[in-house]
Amino acid sequence: MKKTLTALLFFVLILSSCTKNENIVVKDNDIFDPKSVPTVQVENYVNKVFIDLLGREPLDDEMVKEVQLLRDSSLSFEAREVLINKLMSDETYVEGDSSYKTAYYRRIYETIKAKLCEGAAEGEFTRYVGLAAFSIKIGRLEGDSIRVYSGLEQQRRNQSVVDSRKQYERDSIDLHEIFARLLDNNVYDVINMNTFNFVNASFDDLLGRFPIQAEFDVAYDIIQNNASGSLFGGAASNKREYCLMMVNSMEFSESMIRWAYVNLLGRQPSTQEVHNLVLDFHSSRDFQKVQLTIMRTNEYANFN
Repeated sequence: MKKTLTALLFFVLILSSCTKNENIVVKDNDIFDPKSVPTVQVENYVNKVFIDLLGREPLDDEMVKEVQLLRDSSLSFEAREVLINKLMSDETYVEGDSSYKTAYYRRIYETIKAKLCEGAAEGEFTRYVGLAAFSIKIGRLEGDSIRVYSGLEQQRRNQSVVDSRKQYERDSIDLHEIFARLLDNNVYDVINMNTFNFVNASFDDLLGRFPIQAEFDVAYDIIQNNASGSLFGGAASNKREYCLMMVNSMEFSESMIRWAYVNLLGRQPSTQEVHNLVLDFHSSRDFQKVQLTIMRTNEYANFN
């Protein structure tokens, strides 16, 4: 009899332990009553998504339509993903935007340009392209091959910036390449005069920190002297290669996760939140997936 009671007590304890484990709460999987969320809160969410992805508020008919779709699906995560994906990728003609997809890629390009080049107008880059073309012409007339080469390089650096938005939209380049191009052009050079300032600015803009002395010495030698050097597991021997080495680093990927959180939630991510996203982003380079992951949450939507 005692053995039976002991076994029964042991079984009850196991069941009790299992029940406690089932009560673990996972963030953004909290159960909430969608009917209790006021319409103005749903409208605020739609408005926020439009502004963050397209840089504008929804039109009245867009607001009515998207709020209704969210309501019809009980504010589900899936419905939020449909809205976010539509604004990122729908190619249907939209007056004023050409399409949601075009407006989205214009928005993200302008945001990166503001971060690195203080929002310089496209005309600033094309002006340097024009100056380079003139220099190439004079160099060819004078038989100055060095001037021709220098002009061609300047033309490439600045034209690549102008071409990057459309190429990113067509998926022929990725976000990392845009950052590399916006780092390697005459406008960025003017903003961050001389190699000393360039190295510090490139670390700050790409990684969110300044270099330690050992990193600075390697970077400076690469850019100033075209010397071979290695940072973050990559190698470079000139300015272009340095920019690519920086954006291909794991630390850059981590910095982009943090940048997304600050832009979308107004806060730094936790170590766990960075860990949850960074490996996939580093391999896939899919920044849209990072944005989607953040923007579908109850924290972003304020539906808690």
